Amino acid sequence: MKFAVIVFPGSNCDDDMYYAIEETLGEEVEKVWYTETDISDYDAVLLPGGFSYGDYLRSGAIARFAPVMESVIDQAQRGKPVLGICNGFQVLLEARLLPGAMQFNKNLKFICRPTPLTVANADTMFTTEYEQGSTVTIPVAHGEGNYYCDDDTLEVLKQNDRIVFTYQDDINGSAAGIAGITNEKGNILGMMPHPERAVSDLLGSTDGRRLFQSMLKNWRETHVASS
Repeated sequence: MKFAVIVFPGSNCDDDMYYAIEETLGEEVEKVWYTETDISDYDAVLLPGGFSYGDYLRSGAIARFAPVMESVIDQAQRGKPVLGICNGFQVLLEARLLPGAMQFNKNLKFICRPTPLTVANADTMFTTEYEQGSTVTIPVAHGEGNYYCDDDTLEVLKQNDRIVFTYQDDINGSAAGIAGITNEKGNILGMMPHPERAVSDLLGSTDGRRLFQSMLKNWRETHVASS
């Protein structure tokens, strides 16, 4: 399986993402600069955290128009797995690949700490290695992680099991405690917590490892089925 880690000006978690894939999965992974226009050779697309374009205007608002995003959107629409973490989630929202928007944290402070999450849906291509309703500890690091959507959108997310992770504590004001959601097809996941920072005991948690393992397992199963 070949992963692309998209690098925007201001990304700062691309190395973390790269090594999470290389060391946790032992799979092929490459950094892809924001100026690229064709990423069709990759099997999965990863949008890392950071402060793309300095978070000017809104977090992710400028990155959404980077040249690479046209191909990201195309590959997402073709059903390839796309994972956006923190700033990557914000980019996916700005690109309208996921519904809703991000606001400043309710306390207007940057939050950076290990955070207990509930696995709200263990039946996605990103979460099959977790148990439904289980608690995982994955760090957060954001100032604009307060997820917002209107009531109708929230109801759609709930009714279609598209809420994948929720915060066990109200750390930022997110609607329904949402920490991560998928698109309707289930091949796009956006989440504010950083699973790539929870792949080793040295980092304090290995709970993020299973997310990447789930992606690889799904790809292998579908690859075998389609070959």
